[in-house]
Amino acid sequence: MKKFNFRKVLDGLTASSPGGSSGGGSGGGSGAGGGSMHPGGTAGAVGTPRDEIQETLTSDYFQICKTVRHGFPYLPTALAFDPVQKILAIGTRTGAIRILGRPGVDCYCQHESGAAVLQLQFLINEGALVSASADDTLHLWNLRQKRPAILHSLKFNRERITYCHLPFQSKWLYVGTERGNTHIVNIESFILSGYVIMWNKAIELSTKTHPGPVVHLSDSPRDEGKLLIGYENGTVVLWDLRSKRADLRAYYDEAIHSVAWHHEGKQFMCSHSDGSLTLWNLKSPNRPFQTTIPHGKIQRDGKKPESCKPILKVEYKTCKNSEPFVIFSGGLSYDKACRRPSLTIMHGKAITVLEMDHPIVDFLTLCETPYPNEFQEPYAVVVLLEKDLIVVDLTQSNFPIFENPYPIDIHESPVTCTEYFADCPPDLIPVLYSVGAKHKKQGYSNKEWPVSGGAWNLGAQTYPEIIITGHADGSVKFWDASAITLQMLYKLKTSKVFEKQKLGEGKATAEIVEEDPFAVQMMYWCPESRIFCVAGVSAYVVVYKFSKHEVNTEIASLEVRLQYEVEDIITPEPEIIPPFPDASSQLPSLKNLSGSTNTVACEGVMKDSIPCLSVKSRPVRMPPGYQADLVIQLVWVDGEPPQQITSLAVNSAYGLVTFGNCNGLAVVDFMQKTVLLSMGTLDLYGSSDPYQRQPRSPRKSKQFAAEDGMLFSLATFSFLLINNCLSPFSVVSVKGSRKLSLPTDLKTDLENRENSFSRSRSSSVSSIDRDSKEAITALYFMESFARKNDSTVSPCLWVGTGLGMVLILSLNLPASDELRQTEPVMVSPSGTVLTLKGAVLTFACLDCMGTLTHPPYEVWRDSNSADDGEKTRKRKLVMHSPSSSQDMGDHQFAVICSEKQAKVFSLPSQTCLYVHNITETSFLLRADVVTLCNSVCLACFCANGHIMTLSLPSLRPLLDVNYLPVTDMRIARTFCFTNEGQALYLSSPTEIQRLTYSQEMCDNLQDMLGDLFTPVETPEAQNRGFLKGLFGGSGQAFDREELFGEATAGKASRSLAQHIPGSGGIEGVRGAAGGVIGDLTRARIALDERGQKLGELDERTASMMASAEAFSKHAHEVMLKYKDKKWYQF
Repeated sequence: MKKFNFRKVLDGLTASSPGGSSGGGSGGGSGAGGGSMHPGGTAGAVGTPRDEIQETLTSDYFQICKTVRHGFPYLPTALAFDPVQKILAIGTRTGAIRILGRPGVDCYCQHESGAAVLQLQFLINEGALVSASADDTLHLWNLRQKRPAILHSLKFNRERITYCHLPFQSKWLYVGTERGNTHIVNIESFILSGYVIMWNKAIELSTKTHPGPVVHLSDSPRDEGKLLIGYENGTVVLWDLRSKRADLRAYYDEAIHSVAWHHEGKQFMCSHSDGSLTLWNLKSPNRPFQTTIPHGKIQRDGKKPESCKPILKVEYKTCKNSEPFVIFSGGLSYDKACRRPSLTIMHGKAITVLEMDHPIVDFLTLCETPYPNEFQEPYAVVVLLEKDLIVVDLTQSNFPIFENPYPIDIHESPVTCTEYFADCPPDLIPVLYSVGAKHKKQGYSNKEWPVSGGAWNLGAQTYPEIIITGHADGSVKFWDASAITLQMLYKLKTSKVFEKQKLGEGKATAEIVEEDPFAVQMMYWCPESRIFCVAGVSAYVVVYKFSKHEVNTEIASLEVRLQYEVEDIITPEPEIIPPFPDASSQLPSLKNLSGSTNTVACEGVMKDSIPCLSVKSRPVRMPPGYQADLVIQLVWVDGEPPQQITSLAVNSAYGLVTFGNCNGLAVVDFMQKTVLLSMGTLDLYGSSDPYQRQPRSPRKSKQFAAEDGMLFSLATFSFLLINNCLSPFSVVSVKGSRKLSLPTDLKTDLENRENSFSRSRSSSVSSIDRDSKEAITALYFMESFARKNDSTVSPCLWVGTGLGMVLILSLNLPASDELRQTEPVMVSPSGTVLTLKGAVLTFACLDCMGTLTHPPYEVWRDSNSADDGEKTRKRKLVMHSPSSSQDMGDHQFAVICSEKQAKVFSLPSQTCLYVHNITETSFLLRADVVTLCNSVCLACFCANGHIMTLSLPSLRPLLDVNYLPVTDMRIARTFCFTNEGQALYLSSPTEIQRLTYSQEMCDNLQDMLGDLFTPVETPEAQNRGFLKGLFGGSGQAFDREELFGEATAGKASRSLAQHIPGSGGIEGVRGAAGGVIGDLTRARIALDERGQKLGELDERTASMMASAEAFSKHAHEVMLKYKDKKWYQF
């Protein structure tokens, strides 16, 4: 993507003048969005900038491009295999093509039209692929470059493409159409030949009905001058291409789905819609010499077996030393309604039925030879299912499957959330792999994965990367994502801490979540301390610790009450019901900050203080890996279910975990297993509440006065909508029950969002905006200045809300490690309140030099290790990141980003130094502070599709590209940034798309991608023997060029098809395409190709000489044998 030059001008302007306006951003930030409102959305400096910080990042460091796509191709439609290059291609309904080779070789291409791929055909060992699309266009893809591109396209205007066939080592492609005609395309020029086989010439003149679309095309293995054409209604024609007439016609009264030749070319097999297979001999085409219904029940009275489901495809493969294989999909009997989709392998008299988990889209038999006229010797079957790809080993009698090396099981259970960690500790990947490898399945084929083509090298990028996916069934998968590959490391099942829910177990549990009660909603991972935390959809949090040792122990659990203060339940207008219900109850006062909340007295009988799920009470065996340390569950309050968790953070150095929802905040000490704080959001403010809100009586008016006209309260309802957008589920609240469903479309959410913003900008404040709850949307543990007058940093918890409010809570931790296990931790509000526009999304902290300061952590130690001494058992804490371990300085920068704007505050003065209004009309879905090129920036993803980066601390715009339209809730839910300029999102329910916003990585991407084409010699054809070559009908004598070329066949009608030149082709030319470098590159490639063709010509000449020598030898032997015999002795 070409960068705009005006960005540098903008950099110069913002550097020279720190920004126009000052405003109410200082002194605690009283005033939303205080600071500049520049028309271009540039940053404004509000306080006094610190001149000593030299920002190294400029717009030259940034460029966006997609890097690689992982996972199973979504909605597959077609399959092809190159038996010499050993690469596999899969086409999809969305117009995508995935080309797979050895692990690491995985390429994604997309047709611009987005039309479904009907069929794929490799030009075997030529480094090219033909795709036929549903918009009746043929495309030729060049695979000799790392990113394949279309060389030619041919759009059919009057006929619809139904089937294509490209004979091995031929440059003429046969194309069958819906009208029953067969056209011929020159692959090199992609121009239609004038030679056409019209349907009415192919069938007998006496036939009164149309034969239907062409469903099969193939040339005879015995004679390439004969083309077998299968029509849907049951007609098969063997067409003589030289004499332009039908050699034979065969008729069957059931529709044909597919046709397969015997390698000798004397017989062929058809599969039909009644579940039958018919075998035909070319010598007697009047009727099939064998008809079988493999899965049909044989009738007692000798009648024809009853018909079955259609056999959609059949392959007939011969072996030299055993019976032929007949492999087909479908054909099961109708009476077995629950039978799963199956692939049947008939080998001699043995019939094996392989049942599949998903419907079969297509299958291909992999054979030892690419030549159709030799014994095929099949060794494997690739089966493409709707949601899986399996390869069956045919060389073993029990037909085991190969272990799949690709990460195609990402969607085993739907992905609900993702996290991405680049440049994490290098020891993590081997450690996770070692605990994950123990769970590997047995029973796979012991042979090597047969799709082994292409070449892949590690490239220059060597830092470790880990992707974590959370799933609807409660599982969490850790993936090694280093060097743009993806490999599963370890799978954690979070549902194992809970009792299994039995059907009809009573309303208390059954009503809360109808399906997927264990779905993972949020994850928080500290790679250094290996603490892992999961928030589930049934309002629970599980804290996991990592251990290399198996342990058998009980799971500690706590119950927490979070309730909302409003005393009357207001029923809003039905069209704008907020996604969370109000709960009628009272909250603990500010004095009850610490201590378990189970003791809080509430009005009414607490008959339903129950959690959504039951934690296992018996000791549980926990294998090596992540082991549950503590389960925290929110409980029902007065008949209202607990609300979903909207934010989560954990800190290993402090030993604390915190989470919040639309009702309030909870802080839990997971070392002492106690609840430190559980209170409603409004109570967190104490006297600092900017709203001066009062509890109301039930009979108060629904309309609130629009006192102080502040924007904060207006954003609440919009945050709740976006919170729906961020969380993996949409929630419909009904008193006493909650139904969860995966969302399908984001459009209505976005419309609601826009409506709420337009409403919030109006002068009157509606009651619905006032009555919406203030959710906790961001949490962050940090060593920071909690109050204005603080001289030293202390442990703090930063809390961000849906109204753009930021609260700092002070954490008073016991002084020594020994006291930490016994002395209570105190949590108290500092009184500091900062403000932004829109819901708070993220926090970060920079030291006085502008370097990112990481939260403190405890160095990982294995608490279950038996051989550790007292010394190693002592906690080792790292309080600052290594880069800033020197004196922290007298101040630090707090970076806070909301869904509308970003602000940088100087601490402890709490002066707002910089503010940048990111968007007025949309809202951010994700914001992360990331490191890039030893510097730091703020990366943002907006709901209008823009990806932006801002410098830190000055918030200068460095990148703003409208790149990714949020067409689906899934993108909003799974998009995340990480260090080193990388990001990812779920592009479909089954695929992860990774992208980079780093210029350096875009430049180096070519070196990291795998090669699809590698030079491989085409295997030699078997010597057919002298007599067989003389009498067997040799295909070599058939000259397609002479027959189909323009000189003989003439030109095709121009209106029939339109040739479209491709955009790609020559890699590496790029910007210099028109210059000398481009010409040189083109010349070099042309020379390479010419050299290759000359080499091939050399080989062909040598083989012709060899066969001429053999012929001469045979002729000499015949002459010697008959030399002395008289004519009457012959």
